[in-house]
Amino acid sequence: MTDFNNQKTFIIIGGGAAGFFCAVNAARLSRDLKVVILEKSSKVLSKVKVSGGGRCNVTHHCFDVNELIKKYPRGKNFLKKEFFNFSPKNTVEWFEQRGVQLKTEADGRMFPITDSSQTIIDCLLNEAKKYNVEIRLNANVHQLFKENDNWVIDLGYEKIKADFVCIACGGFPKIEQFSWLKNLEHSIEMPVPSLFTFNIPENNITQLMGISSVAQVKILGTKLVEQAPLLITHWGLSGPAILRLSAWGARILAEKNYEFSIHINWLPQYNEQSLRNDWNDIRNKISSQKIIDKNPFDLPKRLWQYFLSKAEIDEDLYWSKLPSKQQNKLIQILVADEYHIKGKTTFKEEFVTCGGISLSEIDVQTMQSRLHKNLFFAGEILDVDGVTGGFNFQHAWSSGWIAAKTVAANV
Repeated sequence: MTDFNNQKTFIIIGGGAAGFFCAVNAARLSRDLKVVILEKSSKVLSKVKVSGGGRCNVTHHCFDVNELIKKYPRGKNFLKKEFFNFSPKNTVEWFEQRGVQLKTEADGRMFPITDSSQTIIDCLLNEAKKYNVEIRLNANVHQLFKENDNWVIDLGYEKIKADFVCIACGGFPKIEQFSWLKNLEHSIEMPVPSLFTFNIPENNITQLMGISSVAQVKILGTKLVEQAPLLITHWGLSGPAILRLSAWGARILAEKNYEFSIHINWLPQYNEQSLRNDWNDIRNKISSQKIIDKNPFDLPKRLWQYFLSKAEIDEDLYWSKLPSKQQNKLIQILVADEYHIKGKTTFKEEFVTCGGISLSEIDVQTMQSRLHKNLFFAGEILDVDGVTGGFNFQHAWSSGWIAAKTVAANV
């Protein structure tokens, strides 16, 4: 049994964003505390590395907590209290105090001004070194249990004694992967994937991969609808509109086994009736021009060509000669284009799950288990998940910081 010479010990299980932030803040706030990160893989902060295309979407420039919590399909009430303790503004200040300047992009996402995730990784690693945080790689926890007043972490080849433990190992896609926590008797909300793209097998639209356009997407048979940029890929559809739908509809779409239909309104400023009302005026203004040459809606050229082909419209036809049958078909495509989705694809390497440890069993003011003293949870292991835009990282920073502050205050 590894015992750190009667020094108060804090073990963090998981070397991701939440675990690292918890570790470095606990070590900074209490110099008498021995802090150890156990990471089961061969590297730490791997999700930070790939986030935002390698730039790291640290947080979001939404400093109003009531607005911020609207970006989380699950855990709003819990997060409201969490973010009052540590908000995006606090995150920005924390990194700036350590020489990392963040910038805000047009959509509110915040990145380091270096546009490199390595900047964030280096900052956290420097903090760990500065405050003597021990990092153990390839340390897979087999079991966690209480022995007298201490926690014991069983690595298979070694047992470690700890006064405090924070589980920050990220989410698991399958319920069986929570089995090592079974003896803790915490309730676990069934995990299902969140943040994924939609597959449209054998559909011609995939030939337009790389094209992006703002659209409104509705999942038929549900109330789920989102308006945002839509990206066509070689396997189907992605972009913010799809990723948001996948987050809000995570459980519904899992129940459908990822097979469902959607309507795309490629002209979200219109519905079918308003487009029909304006159609004649639009058409009359460009009646002497060829349909292929004059796209009155400023849609990407290849996308417009695809719509004309789908509506069986001859590209050399003039607007004035457009038959009513093809005209009706084109209008329908523009505002209610239907596709059948069959399957999903994980969004890059930024895998997110909904589900996890039930929030009712966690004290949000401390991140401590309500069932076990000196056991804490942080990050995606909890039943919290957000849409894309830095929201999942913000939950990681906030929950990690609260756990760190609580432990440090009790050393």
